Amino acid sequence: MSHVWLIGGTSESAILAKAIISFQIPCVVTVTTETARNLYSLNSTLLNIWVGFLEQNIILPFIQKNNITAIVDASHPFAIEISKLAIATATQYNLPYLRYERSACETVDEEENILHLESFESLLSGEYLAEKRVMLTLGYRHLYPFQDWQKRSILFIRILPSVVSLEAAFKAGFTPDRIIAIRPPISMELEKALWQQWNISLVVTKASGIAGGEVVKRKVAAELGIPLIIIDRPPLNYPRKTTDLKTAIEFCQNYC
Repeated sequence: MSHVWLIGGTSESAILAKAIISFQIPCVVTVTTETARNLYSLNSTLLNIWVGFLEQNIILPFIQKNNITAIVDASHPFAIEISKLAIATATQYNLPYLRYERSACETVDEEENILHLESFESLLSGEYLAEKRVMLTLGYRHLYPFQDWQKRSILFIRILPSVVSLEAAFKAGFTPDRIIAIRPPISMELEKALWQQWNISLVVTKASGIAGGEVVKRKVAAELGIPLIIIDRPPLNYPRKTTDLKTAIEFCQNYC
């Protein structure tokens, strides 16, 4: 039986997985953590969850064992390493590939307090954080480079409530009084209260789109008059991309 390989770990991938199996299409979802497995609470023999880190040396056995005939990449916009691996795999083994991506937030001209930067390197090499009370909502993987900024600014972080996230935060020099561990979605009321509680003067986030709470942060920044720095999505030349659920389903139907 042929399967779609769905690269998951995101809220939109969970929605897509449910839609795929509703059309009786067998699907293998890959995620990196056991926590992410919980996104797919679907009792179906058509859905298999694979937990772990895929690398080049195990890709071929994975494809052969699961009889993969198409790849749908619904990973996080900043998880470019798995996307690069999936694209290379599709090319090497002649598999159809589709990038299914969460919608980006449209830029509004009136949002004068928002600054877009092309990369984390641009942020860290500049003086944007100097002498500021900064809230970082970037995920635990991006925290360590901020260690050098702990003495030049007052940094707070919001991360997922997991052991991995907390360990990364401590290694980057964050103390418990500068950490809030909470699982999104975050309401506008709570977002606003957190910024005010810590007397934040600058917020840094990723261009994670509507699903990542970017709209809420934009609105709170505008209401409180607090500058918001948004790190743009890493550029990657996807062979084929869509934000439309129907298009993604039709793709799966065509190749499985």
